[in-house]
Amino acid sequence: MALQIEAYKKIKSGLDETHTTLIAVSKTKPAEDIQALYELGQRDFGENYVQELVEKEGALPKDIRWHFIGHLQSNKVKYIASFVHLIHGVDSFSLLKEINKQGLKNNRVIDCLLQVHIAKEETKFGFNESELNELKSLPELKNVHIAGMMGMASFSDDKDLVRNEFKYLKTLFDAFGNLTILSMGMSGDYTIALEEGSNMVRIGSLLFGERNYNK
Repeated sequence: MALQIEAYKKIKSGLDETHTTLIAVSKTKPAEDIQALYELGQRDFGENYVQELVEKEGALPKDIRWHFIGHLQSNKVKYIASFVHLIHGVDSFSLLKEINKQGLKNNRVIDCLLQVHIAKEETKFGFNESELNELKSLPELKNVHIAGMMGMASFSDDKDLVRNEFKYLKTLFDAFGNLTILSMGMSGDYTIALEEGSNMVRIGSLLFGERNYNK
């Protein structure tokens, strides 16, 4: 098992000091690894794939807070709407409307983060600044709560570039108003994200070891 228990304890201790929420990114990892971190006190886990999330939610303790951190298709929302704790990657108003619809069906208000496109890569999803401003004037959705913003920096060794992208997201976060969660930073760049104001980080490989996508 590749679980990095000592690394987890060290990272978690440091994040607790700054009241930063650690999302343990458990995609492609077996339930046994998640259970092991759970027994150390970890409760927030992030998954990228709906089917995998549904299977793990059914097999693991019910007080786990499941975060959907991947690119969510509207037709898949219904499968996770009854239990998901936080949807990180909301990148369109149509997706927000579908989450609202499924929240109503499940008699829940579903917490969401607006994904903002801050990276140079075209492959990243997310709202731009003008689209965020438009969201403020759109009709209120009663079964969705926009709790904050999420963004992924460029996959780059240029730390100044990464820092400036996080800084820009923090500016948008502050300007939007009434938001509490700023989710930015992953295994390779979370220390920079913390310096720029992140209060939620998504860490996978530092905790679970490298992923095997060929399984």
